[in-house]
This record gives sequence, C-alpha cells and structure tokens, in this order.
Amino acid sequence: MSEMRRILRKSLLFGIGSVFLLSLTDDVPGAEVTEAAARKAMQQATNYFTSQVSTEGGYLWKYSQDLKDREGENRAPASRIWVQPPGTPSVGEAFLRAYQQTGEPYLLAAAKAAAMALVNGQLKSGGWNYYIDFADRKAYQYRVNGGGPKARNTTTLDDNTTQAALHFLILLDQELKFQDEPIHEATMYALNALLKAQYPNGGWPQRFDSPPDPEDYPVIKANYPDSWSREFPKKKYLDYYTFNDNLIEDLVGVMFLAHHVYQDERYQRAALKAGDFIILAQMPEPQPAWAQQYNSQMQPAWARKFEPPAVTGGESQGIIKTLMQIYIYTGDKKYLKPIPPALAYLKKSELPGGKLARFYELKTNRPLYFTKKYELTYQDNDLPTHYGFIINSSVDSLESRYRKLLDDSPEKLASMRFPTRRVRLTPSLTAKAKSAIDSLNSEGAWLRQGDLKASGKENLRTIDTRVFIQNLSALSSFVAAKQKD
Repeated sequence: MSEMRRILRKSLLFGIGSVFLLSLTDDVPGAEVTEAAARKAMQQATNYFTSQVSTEGGYLWKYSQDLKDREGENRAPASRIWVQPPGTPSVGEAFLRAYQQTGEPYLLAAAKAAAMALVNGQLKSGGWNYYIDFADRKAYQYRVNGGGPKARNTTTLDDNTTQAALHFLILLDQELKFQDEPIHEATMYALNALLKAQYPNGGWPQRFDSPPDPEDYPVIKANYPDSWSREFPKKKYLDYYTFNDNLIEDLVGVMFLAHHVYQDERYQRAALKAGDFIILAQMPEPQPAWAQQYNSQMQPAWARKFEPPAVTGGESQGIIKTLMQIYIYTGDKKYLKPIPPALAYLKKSELPGGKLARFYELKTNRPLYFTKKYELTYQDNDLPTHYGFIINSSVDSLESRYRKLLDDSPEKLASMRFPTRRVRLTPSLTAKAKSAIDSLNSEGAWLRQGDLKASGKENLRTIDTRVFIQNLSALSSFVAAKQKD
C-alpha cells in the first residue's frame, strides 16, 4: 500500500482560481486498473465522506479515524465546518470536477450539498468567516437563521476564504445553468458585496462588515512614511489595503471568472481597478516592489506583531503574477510596466542561497526579522517557526514568464485565459489511481498517519481532506482518460 507524500500545493483550475492537492511520487509500472474499479472506489469514498465525515454537507481539514477529534485551523466541534481551504469549497470543487469528468450523479449531489452548506453559512455582509457553525447560529449574522444586529458579521478575505467559496459557487452555478435559485442568489449576493467593499483606488481590506466611506480613502500613490515605530502599536489593521496571503490575486481571479461566466462588465472593471491599485501601490525607488499592507495614506503599516511596515519579498512575487494574469486577460501592457523594475529590485535583494527575506526595511533595504519573543531584529538566528521570514525566490522563473508573454500573440493570450484541462492516460495517472484504490479501507475511508496539531495529538491515523481531494481527483481523471483512450 503506497504512502501519500509531499506538501500542500496550489494548482490552477480552469486557468484562474485554485484547488489544493497533494503530490504522489510512487509509481507502479505495468499496473492494471480498470475503469469499473476506479468508479467503485470513487463511489465508496464519496458515500463515506458525505454520510460519515460531512456536517450539513460541509467539511473540516482533518479528523481522527473515529471522527471524535476534528480540526480546521483549530479544534472544531462536530457542528462546525471550515470555509478556508482546504475545507468545504475545496472539497465541493473536487466533487464538481469529478462529476464533470465522469458524469456520476452522486458527485453532483455531493457538490450541491457542499454549496448549500456555504449558502447556509453566508453572512449578511456578503461573504464568509473562516468557519460555519450549525449549532451556534445566533453568534453570527448568517443570512439563514442567523443572529441579530450585535452578532458577528465580518466577511474575511484572508487566506482565500471568501474567494474560495465564491469561486466554487460560480463554477457550480454555471454547471447548474443558473437554475438553482438559492445557489445562484447567494453567488450574486457575494459578488455584489465584493464590488461594494472595493476601495476607490481598487484595493480591498482584509475583512469588512460594510462598504467603506470613499472620503476616508483618498486615491494616492504609495509613499514612504517619514518615520515608523519599531514597537508593535497594537492598532487595528483589518481595513488596511491588503496584499497579504495573495488576497488581491485571489480576488482578481474570482472577478475574471465571474466576468467569464456571467458576462457582466462590472466584474471585469473590478479586476482592472485592482490592477490599477497594484500600479499605485508599487513603492517608489529605491524599493520598487510592494508592502503586505498599507494604511489609508498608502504607506506601509504594521499588521500583526510579526508584520512590520516593510517591502515584502513574498507577496511582491504573487503581485507580479497577478499583473501578468491581468495582462493575459486584457492585452494591456500598462499592467506589465511595473514588472521589470520590481524583478530587478527583487533580484538585487536576494539572500545567499537564492532566498528572499519576507520583510525589507523601508529605504535601507536591510532584511528584517523577529526573535521568538517578537522583538524586531536584523539577525535571523532566533526566528519564530510559525511564519516564513525567509522564503524561496521565483525571480528567475517570473522573469522568464514575463519575457515569454511579451512575445505571445493576442490569440495565444486568449487561449491562456480559461484553458481546457485535458487528461491523458499515463503511467503516472494509472499509478495514482491504483494507489487510491489500494489504500481505500473497507469503510470507504482514506487514512494516513499524521498529527492533529490543534488537538495536540501526534502520529495517529487521520482522515485528511487534502488526501480525499487528491485521490478523488486521481480516480476521476483516470476514468475520464480511460473514456478517451
């Protein structure tokens, strides 16, 4: 029986957006796997996941084998599901894609159940919290059976939470030909809320509960503050213009997808407005890249106690990808203009070993770090372990992609916007399908050895949502490839 390995990674779906997968490295040369066996394993696994693991159609991240211990980013009761990937939207999208590949009705039913879990957890502010609780309904202003005016009503755009939910709902709404009223209405409600939450300059906050007052957010270019505190000010930052955790990249992807599906120009305008914000937010020399967050005066500002005002080597790379994404969709080279100086700056800022610091001091460009006691320092020998203060550099690959885009024809760019994802019957795909079939237990569960960190339990048999997504994807892709073979 093969063992799942490697780390969580992002993979493009339909060109824009993402699902979370695990990479399999084992191969089984000459393995014979039948389409019937793959379909049977898919149905057994889905039946188990929907009937035993699911709560109201939704999912967490990890479970103990007996389902008594459950967690997303933290511990969760049986009444709770997670929206933040790889939770409910990620599983729902895996069901949807498997249905599109195989035509199995039970997969579409599972996708719809996941969507309804999201519908029932949508906030009046328009989006979603990290999780949904089906027992404690009055603590949040859910649109369905939620609490009153004093209940929590904060939509989060952090960690691809609302974006992932909306990405899945848009794709499912399209598959259902916009005829499922609750799903369609919730999708429209969320999209309209995001349009209203966008700032006048095109940025978005990390979280919101109501639209911003335009007078509080003037449209100005990024600039350096005259000075900044070296001590964490404990100031609220949730309304700051935010790039952290690829927030803008995910929103731009959702808006382009919405425009593609609904042919409503408002969504494309929102994506382009976000591109204009990126141009405004590029810092002037000597650091022509981007900060993780900016205050209303477009100056880099503190967020959490380990996120100082700084130019970031992390999100700046994602922003460059977003600019290329906007160019692919529009063909407008103004969105490429910020890239060469940013790449040159990042290349110059690389650390030994081809790494980048996440934070560079404003103007001096010295790498900034924190000690385990969260004291700001220039030294990297006492770093907290929960956060990546030193990251990989993708400058060379970004530059290569940028130069290739310059040579691509308009027809080539158009073909890159929403490419069809083709599957081929390869030895690697066959090996993945065989691994999924062989590792399914008698109940229909895929178990792996792992930890439940939030529960403080180590080295036990767990049900991992990411493993389910990966194995379901392998099986459905195998079936689709066999049908074409």
